[in-house]
Amino acid sequence: MSQRAPIGVFDSGVGGLSVARDIRKLLPLEDIIYYADSAYCPYGDKDPQTIRQREKAIGEFLVSQGCKLIVVACNTASSAGLEYLRRFLKVPVVGMEPGVKPAVAATRNGKIGVLATCVTIAGDRFSSLVKRYAEETEVITQPCPGLVELIESGKLNAPETEEKLRTFLQPILDKKADTIVLGCTHYPFLRPMLESLAGPGVSVIDTGQAVAKQVSRVLSACNLAKNSGPLGTEQFYTSGNQTEVEEVIRTLWLRDNISVKTLPLNVK
Repeated sequence: MSQRAPIGVFDSGVGGLSVARDIRKLLPLEDIIYYADSAYCPYGDKDPQTIRQREKAIGEFLVSQGCKLIVVACNTASSAGLEYLRRFLKVPVVGMEPGVKPAVAATRNGKIGVLATCVTIAGDRFSSLVKRYAEETEVITQPCPGLVELIESGKLNAPETEEKLRTFLQPILDKKADTIVLGCTHYPFLRPMLESLAGPGVSVIDTGQAVAKQVSRVLSACNLAKNSGPLGTEQFYTSGNQTEVEEVIRTLWLRDNISVKTLPLNVK
């Protein structure tokens, strides 16, 4: 495997771009191939078997493109099938998990809130996180149905997005949590709105930077890090509508000269 091979990143949609941008900041020389499975978004209302089938199809596609490492930039997909995917792919696979551990370290009153999808909250990975790191902490979980779809539509500052986010935040704030975990890679794009609604006394944690650091560690350990040459490039694919996805990616990636290729992937 060449050091000049790209990193593959995928998510149910555009949310994983929040992780990809942290990878880009930390590893500016690495090429990135990003796949947004927008036709099947959100994963949060899918059954685990369907999610695993999608993961396998996307993972195999990214490997076929020469990717030297795959990032499952989706908490729901990581919860449903990270270990499953690792059995099929012969390259390193880095996944996501909600930032429960750093939230426990950050809380001042022993109360943390977790915004995530139903699949993530109900998954064994999340239960294990809470048992390992938060047994003495009050963890208030809040599923957020519909929030991913608004972000996928590019409605980052829309009144309906603010109203929905306020509704999801309120149970957490009512219980006086002073730290909130963003347990979905879409949610960091709403961080300014969330911080405004939550107020200055509430800390907000996401794990994009931690995942980027893990990617860097794995590449170095496997002697796969690209340490010289030109700045890295990005390629974008989607299973969804090319025009719609392209418009949102341009907004979130903060670049106008972006093109997205539509590539439906059938499960085997």
